[in-house]
Amino acid sequence: MTPSPSPSPATRPPDHLATRPPTPGAVVLSGVSKAFGAVRAVDGIDLEVGPGEFFSMLGPSGSGKTTVLRMIAGFEAPSAGRVLLGGVDVTRMAAFDRDVNTVFQDYALFPHLSVRQNIEYGLKVKRVPRAERAERVAEALATVRLPSFGDRRPAELSGGQRQRVALARALVNRPPVLLLDEPLGALDLKLRQEMQLELKQIQREAGITFVFVTHDQDEALTMSDRIAVFNAGRIEQVGTPAEVYEQPATAFVAGFVGTSNLLRGALAAQVFGESGTYSVRPEKIRIARPDEPTGPDEYVVTGTIGEVVYAGAQTRFLVDLAAGGRLVAVRQNLEEPGADATRRRGATVLLAWQRQHTVRINP
Repeated sequence: MTPSPSPSPATRPPDHLATRPPTPGAVVLSGVSKAFGAVRAVDGIDLEVGPGEFFSMLGPSGSGKTTVLRMIAGFEAPSAGRVLLGGVDVTRMAAFDRDVNTVFQDYALFPHLSVRQNIEYGLKVKRVPRAERAERVAEALATVRLPSFGDRRPAELSGGQRQRVALARALVNRPPVLLLDEPLGALDLKLRQEMQLELKQIQREAGITFVFVTHDQDEALTMSDRIAVFNAGRIEQVGTPAEVYEQPATAFVAGFVGTSNLLRGALAAQVFGESGTYSVRPEKIRIARPDEPTGPDEYVVTGTIGEVVYAGAQTRFLVDLAAGGRLVAVRQNLEEPGADATRRRGATVLLAWQRQHTVRINP
């Protein structure tokens, strides 16, 4: 096999802030760190969220994303650095003085109050006149598609409806920034997927900046304008969903956001003609017969199908390479039934993919 020219390396701005928003940020973090004793939960974060963005902080448990959200909200004080909201330094400002609201995973609704009373509670604390309260509550209920649910109690609502009430309670205060801490985590998969689309539509209609914390990669890709990928208290990459998925900046991002094949060492040198760490997504790889022609702009490797995993809409093929290592290829189940695909275990195949679909990344 003659190796094609090496793929272009993925580029990343020095401050990790790819595709920066065009106007001053609704939320700006400058050199923010947080230590709990000897544990450094957040380690020197720089971040800017633009007005009206749906911005997600994505990462595994313990990566620092929720701690960052709590520092924005004012529930935690940074050990170092500054937090700015709308250009105002709020680093030492109390949570109740900050122009933000927070929606939590457990909803935190008052069970003895009606939906309407739950939503208007914050307005009553702020001594908003009765007529204005009624108008704003009705507006909030309409925004979350629950206009006729005002007299119900939380116990009479489904999980998705309770989540909408919690959202309405936050929106009724008309904050310029809304913080959401894994708000869909308690919902079942089908309802969660429905609420993802609903939440994104509500955000667009309200025109409010959403800062959303999640560990669910599909959720972040589905809803976000931009994503910050967290790992061990730092940001690995910031970009649009397409940028983060198609051009992962590090091996961690490639492996955490979706599934990715990483080629390193001798295998990378054999396939690409030079050593390094390379990423190619499974859906970019096509499975061909050994005698099937391949294009001049394709990388090609030979292997044996070691395992076949039927997953309904698609089938995953785990292919052991003649050059060493294993690649995963995905094929949509458009024609061949899944049962037929499982009979291909042990078959010798070619794996081929376009040169443009290979990304050289930081190890």
